[in-house]
Amino acid sequence: MIKFGILVFPGSNCDRDVAYVTRDILKQPTRMIWHQDTDISDSDVIIIPGGFSYGDYLRCGAIARFSPVMQQVVEHAKKGKFVIGICNGFQVLTEAGLLPGALVRNRDLHFICDRSPLKVERTDLPWTQAYTKGEIITLAIAHGEGRYHADDVTLTKIEDNNQVVFRYEGENPNGSLNNIAGICNSTGNVLGMMPHPERASDAVLGSTDGLKLFSGLLDKIGSLV
Repeated sequence: MIKFGILVFPGSNCDRDVAYVTRDILKQPTRMIWHQDTDISDSDVIIIPGGFSYGDYLRCGAIARFSPVMQQVVEHAKKGKFVIGICNGFQVLTEAGLLPGALVRNRDLHFICDRSPLKVERTDLPWTQAYTKGEIITLAIAHGEGRYHADDVTLTKIEDNNQVVFRYEGENPNGSLNNIAGICNSTGNVLGMMPHPERASDAVLGSTDGLKLFSGLLDKIGSLV
């Protein structure tokens, strides 16, 4: 059994959606971790869900980055353990310095709620091993500040290090540089992505494209323990 810990900030609204996947579909132990908790040692995988942590005041993820639990998440990641940030969680990861770059206002300055096709760029990661390289999947997007941005040096480094995990396929919905929809850190244990895999993890919703991300990770970690 793999233990999932899902962070809960004031304003989180996708935490229960993720818990439904890990706890009810995959049947794995799942704990909701309040942002003031400082002990996450019982978790194998930390999930930072979507929503509007602290009402997105200042910048998306800027205040959540200073929550007591985040210091423990940084240490968790440094140990090589797994962390994923989805949508607002991706924003929190960049604010915390666990992933490079930043998420800024969408190109057209509008909130986007839609489905978007993505191209899977890497399948050598535990997160994506259940996909095939170049596979096109469709996930929901729902964000107002989802445009990935980085300076030229950082962007070049990300591309050279093969840290882009997902790219928007076809029309770029938000103006992200290089069509970037999700990236990982240099060691691959930390993943941030704007689209929502948890919203495509149950056949009753019409798609299970996102379930492979969770089940693939589960298979990988399970083979190591």
